[in-house]
Amino acid sequence: MNTKIKFGTDGWRAVIAEDFTFDNVRACAQGVANYLNQGKLRERGLVIGYDTRFASEDFAAAAAEVIAGNKIKVRLCSQSVPTPVISYAVTVTKSAGAIIITASHNPGRWNGFKYKDDTGASAATELVSEIEKNANEALSSGVIKRLPLADGLDSGLIAFFDPYPAYVRQLEGLIDLEPLRQSRLKIIADSMYGAGIGYFKSLLEGGRIDITEINGERNPLFPGIQPEPIAKNLTKLSTLVREQKADVGLANDGDADRIGIVDENGEFLTQHQVFALLVLYFLEVRGGRGAIIKTLTDTNMIDLLGKLFDVPVYETPVGFKYVAPLMIEKDALIGGEESGGYGFRGHVPERDGILAGLYFLDFMIKTGKTPSQLLDYLYSKVGPHYYDRIDSHVSPDDRQTLSRRLTQSPINSIAGIEVAKLDTTDGFRYLLADDSWLLIRFSGTEPLIRIYAEGHSPEQVQKLLDSGRELLGI
Repeated sequence: MNTKIKFGTDGWRAVIAEDFTFDNVRACAQGVANYLNQGKLRERGLVIGYDTRFASEDFAAAAAEVIAGNKIKVRLCSQSVPTPVISYAVTVTKSAGAIIITASHNPGRWNGFKYKDDTGASAATELVSEIEKNANEALSSGVIKRLPLADGLDSGLIAFFDPYPAYVRQLEGLIDLEPLRQSRLKIIADSMYGAGIGYFKSLLEGGRIDITEINGERNPLFPGIQPEPIAKNLTKLSTLVREQKADVGLANDGDADRIGIVDENGEFLTQHQVFALLVLYFLEVRGGRGAIIKTLTDTNMIDLLGKLFDVPVYETPVGFKYVAPLMIEKDALIGGEESGGYGFRGHVPERDGILAGLYFLDFMIKTGKTPSQLLDYLYSKVGPHYYDRIDSHVSPDDRQTLSRRLTQSPINSIAGIEVAKLDTTDGFRYLLADDSWLLIRFSGTEPLIRIYAEGHSPEQVQKLLDSGRELLGI
């Protein structure tokens, strides 16, 4: 049997109407139901949520019909909801897990199917593999149980559900929002037409804070942008921050589990800088202590902060499904990944771009520093570090060719710097003698090859990236 549904680093994603069809979504839902029906988790029911993409609410309803058709209760979100809000809802309702219809940061042509386990975290590899196998078996056999939505609502197997109030109470227990509301900060929030629309405004309005939202209406085309909060997609935000003399710009991706930050000068702070700043905030301003979890694509600044504050730092492959279990095991203070997703102790072990934004604002308030001043302060402790990444489309055939090339060709130096170590945990990471590094890896969710580099100057980073292109012949 040819596998038609293939789960990647964080769920299954595909182009709408090509592979992302109602039949395939129903098969995925049947795969989840078959997994739940093997044990007692089924008795706890399931949360189902969705983002603002084209027909996401209809795909969510289709999944709900299948879960209910298998006699498993469904709490179906009554409107589009950020992924972290759904993750927290799993823990509040003590549900078996959650299905989320979202393609996160992908272009508007895409949609996706995520599964969260009973901790609210991204499902472990073994669980995802089982769901994937079950889904393809259901697709092949055609054995998919369904209960029409209206009948599910009448029978009580499906109930509409609003997770927002419980999520707000959780945030208020993690951070004192009132000083933020009463601050005189001028903020521009870019919701990127995604599920985070209205969240920063509703959480922070009511005091002296001045907050403006852009791209704050549903538009599944994501006009002019891809809903990933990185520099090239935030030119409008950067321009407005400069023109309106705002103190900071905040942006969430399509399902609001990632954060992007623009400083008071309209300059984008890289995900590495933001992660290191959040770590510094927790260790120094909040006085927290505990393990820090990073992926292998993250900055060396995390390791330096760990040494400075005498806390352990653990490294995982790319994907929060690797970060989350270690956060739980180590009772970690914070976990993060290069894509701009960060999770925090006391919350669900999952990325939350809304909470991350609030913590960053609190860092500004507590220190009285602007974002650029915070960055200077960070560099005063760990030295300047610079980072960038380039992505290139790759076909399955090219992927195999490039992988063989890197495997068969030993590399002793890159950009004139000796290779001290090669790490093949997840891709090909070349650790260089001057503590800079270059990583080449294939995306787990998209047909892309990614080249990452961190160095001691922007010029060095560019040289490393150029060397990566040369190695690949692209």
